[in-house]
Amino acid sequence: MRKATLFLLFTLLCCAACQWKLRLDDKDEPDYLVKLERYDRVESQYLTTSDFAALQQLNTEYPNQTRTLIEDILKLGRVNDPEINVKFLNFFQDTTLQTLITAVEQEYANVKDINENLSSAFGNLRTMIPNITIPKVYTQIGALDQSIIVGDGEIGICLDKYLGKDYPLYSSFYNEQQRSMMTRDMIVPDCVVFYLVSQYPMADDSNVSQMEHDIYMARILWVANKALGRKALDSPYIEIVDAYMRKKHKPINELLENHNYQQIVKESGKKYN
Repeated sequence: MRKATLFLLFTLLCCAACQWKLRLDDKDEPDYLVKLERYDRVESQYLTTSDFAALQQLNTEYPNQTRTLIEDILKLGRVNDPEINVKFLNFFQDTTLQTLITAVEQEYANVKDINENLSSAFGNLRTMIPNITIPKVYTQIGALDQSIIVGDGEIGICLDKYLGKDYPLYSSFYNEQQRSMMTRDMIVPDCVVFYLVSQYPMADDSNVSQMEHDIYMARILWVANKALGRKALDSPYIEIVDAYMRKKHKPINELLENHNYQQIVKESGKKYN
């Protein structure tokens, strides 16, 4: 009886120690402004093992992400189709896509650097544009179709589009310039750019001139570079925006809300070629 009591006491002490360690680990985890929601891990579990618990998690904890993936990215049908789970699973049984899933799991086992860079970039954006909403960001595995999805205050990152310019499969589908942008260090710049475009769209995309489109995108890239703290994105027209802002010292939100692109070019003192 005494041995049983001592064993129980030892077990309780071990459990308490484990709980204490978990609390310490939680404290060690940085309080990121933006932290990736790893939807891709649950997705991967279902697509590689047919785990029913993982499928339930996809549908109950991530209904919006699952709907976007199935309906908008993969275009497999309606998410409420009785056969959609089987279609989803079968679609990814292709050997190439299974290899893609494995590559994503290996490349993105740790995403601390991405969390840090996202938090820094969106923190800088909030400083520059105080009323901007900080999005939720999640990761997923598509089928080499899209890279970044933005909607309803969320950003979805398709990690299969960021496996590095030398990833063997890419050479069959993308040219060298495209592959150079499909790298880990382009995830955060792409997130910032796509999110800014969603928050500050062109007034009428169907009737704009090439000049208007170029200056519109140059504004977005200029602001994104400021948020990133480095010149990660380039365009021959960023210099026009930079010259304009140096002269006018406009608030960032006024720059992004200004659709008079000819005025920006004229007041920059630079020529649009």
